Amino acid sequence: MTDAMWAGTVAVTGHEGAELEAYAARPLGSGPHGGVVVIHHLPGYDEATKEIVRRFAAHGYAAICPNLYSREGAGVSPDDQAAAARAKGGVPDEQLVGDVAGAAAYLKGLEHANGKIGVIGYCSGGRQTFLAACSLRIDAAVDCYGAFVVTAPPAESPLKAEPLISRAGDLSCPLLGLFGADDRFPSPDEVAVLSAELDELGKEHEFHVFPDAGHGFFSVDRPAYRPAAAVEGWKKVFGFFGRHLAA
Repeated sequence: MTDAMWAGTVAVTGHEGAELEAYAARPLGSGPHGGVVVIHHLPGYDEATKEIVRRFAAHGYAAICPNLYSREGAGVSPDDQAAAARAKGGVPDEQLVGDVAGAAAYLKGLEHANGKIGVIGYCSGGRQTFLAACSLRIDAAVDCYGAFVVTAPPAESPLKAEPLISRAGDLSCPLLGLFGADDRFPSPDEVAVLSAELDELGKEHEFHVFPDAGHGFFSVDRPAYRPAAAVEGWKKVFGFFGRHLAA
């Protein structure tokens, strides 16, 4: 780990040339450094997500989290941006892929980048991580309790999304999945279905389902936080990226 880092707000070019606000952090050492795109959860681009970006920088990665709700207006609070995006059914899949590609390009353009890119996402960002890994050439992906990969959202959900399991054959990189045994979206049964499909396709993956943990167990600022699962989950994340994003 390193204590010396730069962190702050930057602009990246997303889908169809849109300018997105993003939060980035990187070590001040000479590197080379792997890059990590952090996809925020459905509640949006918040302080806890920025803390995650800094955590990756402290562990030797250049990291960036694009604000996927930037199109809802500059100067709008993150909560209001998230509400506006949810009212539209969430971020369209094609737009998400373009935004992640722009964030990855930013990381690859940094001095001391080693050219390797990982993607990690939480909640809706977990599903979007799977989508990005099936749509772009990346080196490693981590899905943290991403729902609606196997099944569609329930009718009452504000999120409009199609299942992605039919895209599993396009998975471009090793996948780490971290899930809660008490979660409903995705349920352990859905996790098992996805794992079986990836096994059938010969796609490299490792899934872990943590007992006594539900949806959002990494969220340090929410009641769903489960320290034991989160601590073990972080160990697995850094071990996984360490294997796949090293120079």
